[in-house]
Amino acid sequence: MNTKPRIVVAMSGGVDSSVAAALMARAGFDVVGITLQLYPGDTPAKKGSCCAGQDIYDAKTVAAKLGIAHYVLDYESRFREKVIADFADTYARGETPIPCVRCNERVKFADLLDTARELGADALATGHYVRRVETATGAQLHAANEAARDQSYFLFATTQAQLDYLRFPVGDMDKADVRAIAAELGLVTADKPDSQDICFVPEGRYTRVIDRLRPDAARPGEIVNLDGAVLGRHDGITNFTVGQRKGLGLSGNEESLFVIRLDAAKARVVVGPRAALASSSITLRDVNWLAPAARSMECSVKVRSMRPPVAATVTPLAGGAARVDLAMPEDAVAPGQACVFYDGSRVLGGGWIGAGAAAAAA
Repeated sequence: MNTKPRIVVAMSGGVDSSVAAALMARAGFDVVGITLQLYPGDTPAKKGSCCAGQDIYDAKTVAAKLGIAHYVLDYESRFREKVIADFADTYARGETPIPCVRCNERVKFADLLDTARELGADALATGHYVRRVETATGAQLHAANEAARDQSYFLFATTQAQLDYLRFPVGDMDKADVRAIAAELGLVTADKPDSQDICFVPEGRYTRVIDRLRPDAARPGEIVNLDGAVLGRHDGITNFTVGQRKGLGLSGNEESLFVIRLDAAKARVVVGPRAALASSSITLRDVNWLAPAARSMECSVKVRSMRPPVAATVTPLAGGAARVDLAMPEDAVAPGQACVFYDGSRVLGGGWIGAGAAAAAA
């Protein structure tokens, strides 16, 4: 009988999760690798994707090299319902989604975590670049050591109960060191390119997904300025996002025009000068707290994954909402994106940016 503590590792077929599995095996755990099949079995891998046909094969190959058990679970229908459909619905509402957050929140750290428990595992490990810091009051979520690789923004919806069960073996490491370990072990993923695109969007053409799932969302409408004057026409609000300048089909204006907000009900794209993009106050919905929610707290926040944190005051509101008052205005704060709160490297929580951000900007 195997008396080693068991850990399930989510193996996407990339180098990070491969090394996470290797580190857990090296540490003496009974490692079980699980790869989620999110697409039909004959789906070809494309550059920038994950969890496609080639990725499943690579995960199997790595597991065999490490001498660990490996299983492929068919999560295609769950992924379609909980991530892809939400992606289309969010665009149809005139918002800009983050499907990677939904995948972590609704699939990897929900359904897969339950499966890990059913397998008798003591923890679920992933290849995310974040750090889990154990304290006397429970586990904390911290940004990765290598800032360029940090994925904490995408994990803000992780609950405390999930965090207590999760492990992130590569969160303290640099990417170069991760690849060096993979090369040392002779893993086929050692030089595999990182996934970059939205995995279910072929060639970056996200409107194809929306048109197929929500064909009514692409109804044509007007492009108007902040005063409501009609400047032009468009083929559907799903082709636009807050802050967009190119592709508006407008010319002859005294200054460049940007998308300020999207009105899905009226199928309107509202444009204005760059100055109108600035938001100093943001309203959030569905806020998840990983620290005690004080009446009001000073912290730093990120309103986009690639933007640096900025100083702000976060005030919890009723119904799981919060107001974020920024010390300095931020441009192009887009409804549907996330605002994540930090105290240094620690993630305090975060929520989804509501339509109030665009209204405040205008």
